[in-house]
Amino acid sequence: MRLLCVLLLALAQPASAAPVSPAEQLYQQLGTVGLDPGRVYRVREASLDRGDMHIMLDDGTIAFTADVMGRVTGAFFEGQGEILVVPPDRAERSSLALFTGAAVLEEPFSSAYLRFNDDTYASMQEQLRPAKEEAEFVARYGDAARTLARVDAFRLLLTFSRELPPASGTSGESGGDRFLHARLSCQRRGMVDAYYDSTGSEQVTVGQLSDTKTGTFFDLWTSFAVRSARKARLSGATGATLEKTLDTELNVLQYRIRAAIRLPHELTANALLDVEVRNGGQRTLVFELSRFLQVDRIEADGQPLEFIHNPSQAGSQVARQGNDAVALIFPQVLRTGQKMRLRFEYRGDVLSEAGGGLIYVGARGSWYPHRGLDMAQFDLQFRFPAGYTLLATGKRTAPEPEAAGAAGEQVARWKSEKPIPLAGFNLGKYVQGVAEGGGVRVESYAGGVERAFPRPKAAEPAVVTLLPPTAPPIASVPETPAVHAVPNPANNAQQVADKSLSFIRFMVPRTGAFPYSELALTQMPGTDSQGWPGLVFLSSLAFLTQPERTQMKFAPFPNLLYGELMLDHETAHQWWGDNVSWSSYRDEWVDEALSNYCALLRMEAERPQDFAAVLDHYRAELLRKNKEGLPTSDAGPVTLGIRLYSSKFPTGYDDIAYGRGTWLFHMLSEMLRSRNAPESAAAEPFWRVLRNLQQRFSGRPMAYSDVQAAFEAELPRDLWFEGRRSLNWFSEGW
Repeated sequence: MRLLCVLLLALAQPASAAPVSPAEQLYQQLGTVGLDPGRVYRVREASLDRGDMHIMLDDGTIAFTADVMGRVTGAFFEGQGEILVVPPDRAERSSLALFTGAAVLEEPFSSAYLRFNDDTYASMQEQLRPAKEEAEFVARYGDAARTLARVDAFRLLLTFSRELPPASGTSGESGGDRFLHARLSCQRRGMVDAYYDSTGSEQVTVGQLSDTKTGTFFDLWTSFAVRSARKARLSGATGATLEKTLDTELNVLQYRIRAAIRLPHELTANALLDVEVRNGGQRTLVFELSRFLQVDRIEADGQPLEFIHNPSQAGSQVARQGNDAVALIFPQVLRTGQKMRLRFEYRGDVLSEAGGGLIYVGARGSWYPHRGLDMAQFDLQFRFPAGYTLLATGKRTAPEPEAAGAAGEQVARWKSEKPIPLAGFNLGKYVQGVAEGGGVRVESYAGGVERAFPRPKAAEPAVVTLLPPTAPPIASVPETPAVHAVPNPANNAQQVADKSLSFIRFMVPRTGAFPYSELALTQMPGTDSQGWPGLVFLSSLAFLTQPERTQMKFAPFPNLLYGELMLDHETAHQWWGDNVSWSSYRDEWVDEALSNYCALLRMEAERPQDFAAVLDHYRAELLRKNKEGLPTSDAGPVTLGIRLYSSKFPTGYDDIAYGRGTWLFHMLSEMLRSRNAPESAAAEPFWRVLRNLQQRFSGRPMAYSDVQAAFEAELPRDLWFEGRRSLNWFSEGW
């Protein structure tokens, strides 16, 4: 019957229309399904219990959706209902209270749109009674239901694609895959989204979309694992293995990407991925890939695959995960241990010309298909115009013999020396600076300044401020008339290379060998920087000299940030974030804070007054109050990760991860400081912890629990808690 429905849908397509694949048909059905006039009921005392989330439909009318592949996947309710969610720990209760004023969510609602992939419809039969005025109810809410259907269509596709033809012998059961999304209309709170997803590492999520003057945020009120999952974790492994990574289904072993760049905007690429299925049972896998790219073809072991790229997502879905996604639908259910080679052919405009000979990749993290931050080997080869320099993650190696460039074209190839979590490249008309020492070669590449570079102004002080990552692209920053000569970063390329190598020399005896043989520091338009394996995207502002920063009237902290801290911070990411990555979003702050604190310790050794000034700045930022009079420190603990970006604290993650995180490691350092050793050796216990972590987790993800255990191993006896080496009291307090 289901196959017949698919065939009938195909026959119903206009003769001139391009053929639509079964997967796309399924996705379209899931995204447009409306209410069924034959399934309108009165409902009383129905309960939807999903772990620690309880939704009660006390009394009202409910209409269910029409079938999709023989399944009911949604409903619209109007009447009296209530949601009850009790977060399991203090951090999550505090997070919920920040947005609702209460540590427990017990909220009545008057209507709800429900979307599910399980037997919800069948399980409610005993609470359903015939309703009157069915047509009127469907007419009133049908359009809203169809509009909301697309929000969860992509998620439901992952479940129901198991039943698509031509797979044979596959079960319609979703096994442990249970999903429920409730969009609730609450009188006090407005629209609230509550999710239960059994496939996530945190199954319960509740939040709200908020529009503010500073942007649109999905305020994630609370997110946690249900009780059964928490018990399973407590009885299992500890450390990094305790946290479920973003990708538990697939392991990408190696990437081989061949790309061509046609300026000013176009990238064309062919990516080969050698993969192994970790946990089978699914037909659909999702990869991240920029929505500005067009996928022409995807193959598995030479056979074409159905795929859906850049699916339309709306509302909270966009705020939560964006829409840079491509779904691959396989002809059969994948088996655990199965190995295959995937090929992606794609093209699109993901490059931008910023002026000053600078080209930047707007989709730095999604220019190639990937899943999370699993370590993999990369082999990257680029064709690009003559007159430009291209730098990439990895180590330069000879291009393939058959890859000779055409007239006016260059070819460059880069291969990772070890598995790395991500890959990228940068392009421009650069001047090069080189510094070598200790088996490490550091190269710095700088050009002119971008058109949107902040020009010096004679009358206004402190024209340079920090912009949060949510700020508009640099191209949208208005230009100001130039009064003084514009600085030229190309003049300072050598100085930047020398300073980076100097920091590496500071770090190596303290934390261990530099993870790679080469490091390229490349100029990046804008105010932000990123440190990737062997490649740093360094803000144009970090290439300025002190006289140039004085001329531009930098405020005290930006002067230290761009003059000293940022370069060392991004270089430190080669150890923290690249060689050792994080286990989950709750642990990302560790790598940011450790990179920052290592940079600060170099500053302390050379300019202790600046070290103190930076710590004072972070303290002041944590005490700074928002529009509601709440200090930034109330945004939440470091373990909330990017959830700290919210309508209440638009720069919350920056302030907490960098500010509070840096202070946390400073306190740990002081706690371990040897009281009886000479000053030169007093910090050795702290550095010993860092060396041990680098040795243990090189090429692997690390959780904060691993960091805590490493510090506990060095804890002086006078800081033991109740006769044990425990820092729980410290961690729980922050």
